[in-house]
Order: sequence, then C-alpha cells, then structure tokens
Amino acid sequence: MSLPARPRTFSGIKPTGVAHLGNYLGAMKRWVDEQDEYDNIYCVVDLHGMTEPFDPAELRRETRGMFATLLAVGLDPDRCVLFAQSHVHEHAELCWILNCITPVGWLERMTQFKDKSRKQSDRERISAGLLDYPVLMAADIILYDAHVVPVGEDQKQHVELTRDIAARFNRVFGDTFVVPEPRIQEAGARIMGLDDPTRKMSKSDDAPNRSIFITDEPDAIRRKIARAATDSRREIRFDPERAGLFNLLTILQVITNDSNDAIERRYEGKGYGDLKRDLADAVVAHLAPIQERYRSLMANPDDLDREMARGAERAAAIARPVMARVRKAVGLA
Repeated sequence: MSLPARPRTFSGIKPTGVAHLGNYLGAMKRWVDEQDEYDNIYCVVDLHGMTEPFDPAELRRETRGMFATLLAVGLDPDRCVLFAQSHVHEHAELCWILNCITPVGWLERMTQFKDKSRKQSDRERISAGLLDYPVLMAADIILYDAHVVPVGEDQKQHVELTRDIAARFNRVFGDTFVVPEPRIQEAGARIMGLDDPTRKMSKSDDAPNRSIFITDEPDAIRRKIARAATDSRREIRFDPERAGLFNLLTILQVITNDSNDAIERRYEGKGYGDLKRDLADAVVAHLAPIQERYRSLMANPDDLDREMARGAERAAAIARPVMARVRKAVGLA
C-alpha cells in the first residue's frame, strides 16, 4: 500500500439545499484553515442526495452550487482535491463490493436510518439507498486511503461503521484498506437553530428563522439574529445549560477567534441587544466576501464545470490504484 506523506483526510457534504452558517462554521471554515495541515480531499456527495425523493434538475443545480460554495469560502483546488462524487465512478463500484460483505444488521442499527425511516409511515417508500447510505459513505472514505475523517458527533457512528467494514474486508481478503479514525471537532462543531437551540441548523428545514444561509442578504441575517432565542437571565456567559445564549456566543467565538474570556469581559454589564447587534455585524462582514465570490462563480458556469472536471481527474488518479487493489483482492482482476 503506497500512502501519502501527510495524513490524508476525506470530508463530504450533500448538495441538497443551500449551505448554512452551521455547515460553514462547523466544517467548511475548518477545512479552509487546515488546507496545509493534511493531504485533504473534499467531495460534494451528490449520490447521497439521491437516497430520498429528488428532482434531477435541482440535484444538478445544487451540486454545482455547493461546489461553488466550497470555492467561495476559500478551498483552493491547487492545495486540496475538490470534486463531485458521481464524477468518479469508483465510488459506486466500491460501494457494491462493500455491500457484499456488510451485514444488513449493521445498517439497521444506524441511528440516522432508524430516525428517518420512523418518520416515514409507508415502509414501501423507504429506499434501499437510505439503508445503504453508510456503505456508500464508507466507500467514499476508504477509497482514498484516508487516515482521518473530521465529523460532528452525529456522524461518528457512520465513521465507526466505516472502520468495521474496512477491518472486516482486511481480515477476509488481506491488508487492503487504511482503517480511518474519526476526529470530532470542538468549538463550532454543532451550531444550533436560532429559533430552537435544541435543533441543529438545517439546509432542508423550512422554519424561517432557524438557519442563516450563506447566501442570505444582510437584512435577513440581522432579522434572524435579532429574533434568536435566549433566556430571561442577564449575565452573558458561555454556559452550555443556557442553550440559546451559548449558541450565539459560540458563533461569535468561531467567527472572531476571540477567547471565551475576552468575549465575556466585553459584555460585562451589557445585554442581549448589544450581543445580537455585534454578532449580526460580525456575521454580515464575514460572509460579504464569500457571497461576492459565490455570485461571481455562479455567473460563469463553464469555468465552474472545468474546475469540477479537473478535480474529478485528480480524485480519480488516487481512486484508480485503490480500486485495482480491491479488484485483485476479491478476484475481479
């Protein structure tokens, strides 16, 4: 097995809906900050966007939009590999091979599958793709010999399943895959809904004041923050038990990179109105250059498509030799 000189990471994001502040602060910003720390591979996982009912034209448009978002926030395709999942056919091929060694019982125990299928009253409408989602995720990761997978706490179970699948394949067919480690992020890993801090921001949630989207106009951002849930207490402190306030302070801390102590000192004797105004100013200023870059990219779809094609070629150059190992190991070559 020929491995990269630096530890390799793999991260993916579904293209369904517009990216929100939780996506950016919890994942994308850190990806940008760590571009030179790891050998990084980033993927718009459009095949995962097909596990529930979808519109083909919308999927195509949103895949391009998410790719543009990743460029706009600062990912540099000369310093990382950035591509769309479906543009590298080895993902689907490896998924099938892994399906053949993955027990159904492992998949039925996945929390996200149980949660989503529980919400669907008609079992005939639950796709096999929804059940199989974690196997495709495992294929995404181990196809690139990834050592580290940065994830939020809600995805840790899927990375643990990836480890189980990779280890089982290695036991049965010989040493073929790197067994990756999850890396749970700290500050900013879980940005919660502004109107309901018990729920995460969501690209697909239609609650009007829950999520700040990357493309939101400044007035919309200010309005959503002004309406954000807090509590009846006065002191401004980083207290996880005060979920609404803690969420606002976390957003401010991740955007400004100020310490918790410095932020708390700044708001001694001040109220929630001061905090919300400052936070709105910080978010608007931070997103302004990202939004300008996004609009420029989306206005030039041919250039964007060429960049997507270049990223797919670079990803395929890594995936092909891994698939050659797999085919040999299982008797297909």
